[in-house]
Amino acid sequence: MISEEVKAGLRLLKRRNFAYGFFAYLVSYSGTAMAPIAMAFGVLELTGSTSDSSFVIAGPVVAQLVLLLISGTLADRTSRQKMLIGSDVLAMSAQLAIAALFLTGTATVSLLAVLMLVLGSAFALNVPAANGFIPQLVEKEELQAANALLGLARNSAMTMGAAIAGVMVAFLGAGLTLLIDAVTFGLSAVLISRIQPKTQVKGESNDFLVDLKLGWKEFTRHTWLWVIVLQFSLVVAASEAVWGLLGPAIAKRDLGGSISWGFVAASFGIGTAIGGLVAMQLKVPRPMWVATFLVFTFSLVPLALSVPLAVWMICIAAFIAGVFGQVFGVLWYTTLQKVVPHHLLSRVSAYDHLGSLALAPLGIVAGGILFEVIGARYTLWLAAACIILPTCIVLFVKDVRELRVET
Repeated sequence: MISEEVKAGLRLLKRRNFAYGFFAYLVSYSGTAMAPIAMAFGVLELTGSTSDSSFVIAGPVVAQLVLLLISGTLADRTSRQKMLIGSDVLAMSAQLAIAALFLTGTATVSLLAVLMLVLGSAFALNVPAANGFIPQLVEKEELQAANALLGLARNSAMTMGAAIAGVMVAFLGAGLTLLIDAVTFGLSAVLISRIQPKTQVKGESNDFLVDLKLGWKEFTRHTWLWVIVLQFSLVVAASEAVWGLLGPAIAKRDLGGSISWGFVAASFGIGTAIGGLVAMQLKVPRPMWVATFLVFTFSLVPLALSVPLAVWMICIAAFIAGVFGQVFGVLWYTTLQKVVPHHLLSRVSAYDHLGSLALAPLGIVAGGILFEVIGARYTLWLAAACIILPTCIVLFVKDVRELRVET
């Protein structure tokens, strides 16, 4: 039996603007799911070293750290829709170039690192604009359902893309997989260009630095917000190392290669799809208190890989992490969109992502080096600790426990 909340959420798909946004997510994330698997195995095949590979894989995160604040401020000052289209075109161009290098056999670590920086720049332009764009598609009371549906599109696509990528990399190679990814960014740009959103709310026109300071003031005004972002600087660093490098390395060495890792990534995607349906129905008066408990499940995959357990058991761990990870994401973005004024939303989202990603390059590089120095098991235990310990601390923060948001 489908609940009334789910039925109401699904009715959003009958609206032209939201439907275009939904299918843009579905198309682009199907391809995006292929890219990490293709890049991880492609670079590992090229270099044979996790430490060398880590510098290439960390490239997009480094670019985002440099550009996020600029892109968040630009998104609030200009047009979020145009920034989303531009970011898709830039990502398509970078992925086409990377695919060409693999297909022609001319890929080198230095060339891939530069192009991954370009790809990261596209992601930096996209994320703050995308978070601020959602309230332009739906009403305030529909935000939780909209976030759940968009998460469902994103993660259903990630499921299909990850499963396909494992097979494609094994039989066709990284180049063709990345070529398909590039095409999906182009299709996403076309879909977003067809949207006719509500008028973007803008604050009084200030100079660029003043706008940055206003975003920072709003970000630091909410204790729950900056505390959880600080927590996620460690959680994301560990997760990026596990999913982007350590997991594929373990799969290649012990679990049969890219097809096995594709199943693990697909299991996570299935979990997030289920989590989106669950999140659509939730009524949580203290969302950040509940959401923080869910973060503990993020440690299940590194712990399972540290043994390593059988592939099917790692898939179960990934599924559980996916379910609760998606519920966390819906609660987080809905709370942010309801509490933060809309004209500041992209800037605050930029500070959110900047803080969350701050240690990610270090996590990826450290993971690659530690994998070779102290071994996979201890490295994965450290990754799990970086998730569990800061989450325990956040539970003691009063503002996290007491924040109430109308649902």
